[in-house]
Amino acid sequence: MLIERTSKEVIIRIPSSVDTTGIQRLVDFLVYKEATANTKATQEQVDKLAAEVKKGWWKKNRKRFIK
Repeated sequence: MLIERTSKEVIIRIPSSVDTTGIQRLVDFLVYKEATANTKATQEQVDKLAAEVKKGWWKKNRKRFIK
């Protein structure tokens, strides 16, 4: 593995033999880090929002799972 930093980006080179599932998990984490890098939200606010979203999703989709 090779990690290189330029003035505008960080470049990570990984051998093609590395499992793509693991790479996808890493990429997902990096996308999350990029998306939340400048947030001012607290963990408590994030947790509350996540709970509200889950609750709304369950109300909307409950009939698909429970008949």
